[in-house]
Amino acid sequence: MSKGSPGLWGSSILPARLVFLMWAIFTLDYLYGVNLTMLGIKPRTLEGLIGIFTAPMIHANRAHLVSNTIPLLFLGTTLFFFYEGIGRTVFFRCYFITNILVWLLSPRMTYHIGASGLIYGLSSFLIFFGLIRKDFLSLLISIGVMVAYGGIFYGILPVDDGISWESHLAGAIVGLVTAFNLRNRKSVG
Repeated sequence: MSKGSPGLWGSSILPARLVFLMWAIFTLDYLYGVNLTMLGIKPRTLEGLIGIFTAPMIHANRAHLVSNTIPLLFLGTTLFFFYEGIGRTVFFRCYFITNILVWLLSPRMTYHIGASGLIYGLSSFLIFFGLIRKDFLSLLISIGVMVAYGGIFYGILPVDDGISWESHLAGAIVGLVTAFNLRNRKSVG
């Protein structure tokens, strides 16, 4: 965190905006009975391309939405609070590159929806960045995220047909690669 850091409130703006959009879209979907699943990622199809932009905002049900809301707010705010200088780059990569990989590589020709790929990307970045950099603060953040969210890595295994393990795996890989790519940035705050 740098001296001119936006603080906790400022660090939560981008994640909170995305969460607001997720809830607003879900509410409209619920109130008007519109099925927005077709705005998800459908691999290697023209209609599935829109999902690269929209899939993280579409959720199957309230439980799915809530399970994405809390980690997204926590991990996103943590990212921007402690790594303000690289936060947007990390967030952008975890959002878009994860979704592009799912569109390109997923073997399942079904719609992939939800923000869990982004969540896996952020948690993977925060965990591995600390381990790679080995400075005290980054290691503390890494340990904290590992304790809070380390168990999610079980989700990269294809154990449930209703869960996009491909998004989880792609996000985890993008987070790891991003942590490795940005490891030598002199000023991360």
